[in-house]
Order: sequence, then C-alpha cells, then structure tokens
Amino acid sequence: MSTPARSAPALRRIEPSAVGAVVFRELTLYRRYWRSTTFSSIVEPTIYLLAFGFGFGSLVAQVAGYDYVDFVGTGIVATAVLFSSAFPGMFGSFVKRTFQKTYDAVLAAPVDTEELVTAEALWIALRSGVYGAVPMLVAVGFGLQPSWGMLLVPPIGVLTGFGFAAFGIWVSGIVPSIDSFGYVISAVLTPLFLVAGTFFPINGLPGWAQSASLLNPLFHCVELVRGAVFGLELADLGHVLALVVFAAMMWLLAVRRLRSRLVL
Repeated sequence: MSTPARSAPALRRIEPSAVGAVVFRELTLYRRYWRSTTFSSIVEPTIYLLAFGFGFGSLVAQVAGYDYVDFVGTGIVATAVLFSSAFPGMFGSFVKRTFQKTYDAVLAAPVDTEELVTAEALWIALRSGVYGAVPMLVAVGFGLQPSWGMLLVPPIGVLTGFGFAAFGIWVSGIVPSIDSFGYVISAVLTPLFLVAGTFFPINGLPGWAQSASLLNPLFHCVELVRGAVFGLELADLGHVLALVVFAAMMWLLAVRRLRSRLVL
C-alpha cells in the first residue's frame, strides 16, 4: 500500500527563513566595513551632544526641569537613530538597486519584495538601535544618572529606525538620481530633527508648530527615550503607537514602490 504524498507546507507572505537569509547576507558584508560605518554613525551625533550640551549648557542650566546635558543627551538618541537609518536606507538601497543590481540577484532567489524590504529595514534598524544608544552612554559619562529604563532605549531605536529605514528605501525608489537625496535631507530630514524636542522643548514654538510636531516620528522617539530614562507614563503608549503606525506606513510604501521598480 503506497504512502500518500505529503503536501508541501503553505508559504506565508513573509517567510522568516527568507528574511533571515537576507539579513545574514548583510551581516556577512558588514564585517568588512563596520569600522567606517560605525565611526560615522556614532561620531556625528556625539559631536552634536558635546557641542550643544557644553556650548548651550554653559549658558542654560536647566530646560523643562532637566539639566541641559541630560536633556540633550537623551534627545540626541533620536538624531543618532535618524542618521544611521534614513541615510543607509536611501543611499544603500539606491546603490544596490541601480548600480550593483544586488536586488535583482536577491529576487532571483526564493525571496519576494516584501521579504527583501523587511530584511533590509530590519537589518538597518538593528544597527540603529545600537548606534542610537551611544550618545546616551556618552552623556552618562558626563553626569546623566543611569537607570534601568535605559535598557528600553535600544528597542525604541530599533522601532524608530525601522520606520526611517523603510522611509529611505521608499525615497530611493522615487528619486531620479542619487544627487536628488540632497533635497530630501534639506527639506525633510533636517527640519524633522531640529524640531523634535532634541535641543529645545517644543512648547516654546507657535501653536501650529506644536501641533505639527505630533506628526514628527522623531518627536515621539525623543519623548519615549526621555520617558524610559526618567520615568515612563501612560501617555507614552501614544508615542509607541505613533511609531508603530509610522513604521507600518513606510513599510507599505517601500514595498509598493520597490515592487514597481524591480518587478516587471
């Protein structure tokens, strides 16, 4: 009596094995250039911290009830996450898709666009979570009191980084050339981190600007980081929800745009 053939397991929309394979590929390549990437992703936000923390800190003792160095040290985490997620998402994705044709090779394997975007954004986000915590650790060295809540800062950076990595991937599929990223950096990313409550509290801004800050993912990241370091409140769940919605929206846009670029 013959044994009935077993049916193949149904494939899910996003296969963890496919996502893991792409992430492992990125990790393997990262071992070759981690020094330069880590240097640029850590040093620039740290310079902002030292310049503003000790520059303005010598003029302003406290802001919003915090020592100014503590205020900037927790807020600059969002800037570090932004730099280490949006930029690789934009430039890295554009180079891989346009010049290196890496994405064409990946899609030739059993990997689809959803899995490719998820893996790319996840890999960038994991790095952002680590890089984002470095300025805070520097601030600890200059007087910021350690707390158990600081352990939540890397996950907050990963969530925020995933959204901005997906944003970068989406933008990389829109711009006609790599030079066009200058418009995005100047008109979108720079205003976002300047009015996120990183260097000064937003309650000093006009009413319309304070309302607009609720649409700024970096503002929610800053508020969550400060909540984690100084004490979380129930209202912080709203900041988590805002970052989840942002990440989901950017992922959907990135998948749709990259599919139109890669799948004929």
